[in-house]
Amino acid sequence: MSDTIEKIKCLIIGSGPAGYTAAIYAARADMKPIIYTGMQMGGQLTTTTEVDNFPGYPNGTDGTAMMEDLKNQAERFGTQVRFGMITKVELNKEVGGIHKVIVDQTKHIEAQTIIISTGATAKYLGIESEQRLIGGGVSACATCDGFFYKGQEVVVVGAGDTAAEEATYLANICSKVTILVRRDVMRASKAMQHRVNKTKNIEVLYNTEIDEVLGKNVVEGVRIINNQTKETSIINVTGVFIAIGHTPNTDLFKGVLEMDDTGYLITKGKTTKTNLPGVFACGDVQDKDYRQAVTAAGTGCMAALDAERYLGSLE
Repeated sequence: MSDTIEKIKCLIIGSGPAGYTAAIYAARADMKPIIYTGMQMGGQLTTTTEVDNFPGYPNGTDGTAMMEDLKNQAERFGTQVRFGMITKVELNKEVGGIHKVIVDQTKHIEAQTIIISTGATAKYLGIESEQRLIGGGVSACATCDGFFYKGQEVVVVGAGDTAAEEATYLANICSKVTILVRRDVMRASKAMQHRVNKTKNIEVLYNTEIDEVLGKNVVEGVRIINNQTKETSIINVTGVFIAIGHTPNTDLFKGVLEMDDTGYLITKGKTTKTNLPGVFACGDVQDKDYRQAVTAAGTGCMAALDAERYLGSLE
């Protein structure tokens, strides 16, 4: 393990829209931020082929290309973007205290402020055909990608409020939405179930799971199986929306930072402040309601401003 300790003003953990936006603002405030990207440089958007709903791209853009734009903008103002994983943290509970982290189990860093933008990971079914077609018709975000399936037939996998919300959203865009529910009942709230049942172009199939997503480069259909009768059938659809939840990437901070019962970091009021001074959280790691690139970017801005004000208060 290296004996050299790097001392910095602002460490940003994570490199999605929230992290890069935080870096842009922090760099412009002369905080000399350093980003550690994690293993997925650019975050979830790098799995999205088309982004049509982020301001400033009138003709849309590719998710990876947009993240590269944000990275270049952050670097233009002096941000250091480094590929690596934070493997250990020792967060100080005192105002003005120094936070210590270890990168890739070897490099030591001491930071006056830390901005956490590690995001959340969408849960998928894990079958080979689904994984292969992520970005080719398989999505975990209806509000992100639903527009591309206007007038087409799609399926939604899930049984909770998220699945019901995604299905009713898609029903306004698509000609038909089929919800695949693994059990014989939905877990969604009664209010959401009523919305689903009242929507004419939504069909719910119970005791049903995806056996295979069909298509070579893009989704052409799904083979489904009734887990009671074991009967299989094929539905011709162009989009598959997986709505079985997200897992916030917060394992590193368990027992240290306040979280809700599902692991999302809790921030104070309208700020990005966590329960520890000098530690801020932005993006999907603390937002389980909106989960959009533009809202993540907005909270990234807020985190940098909160960090700047915190440093100012120590002078």
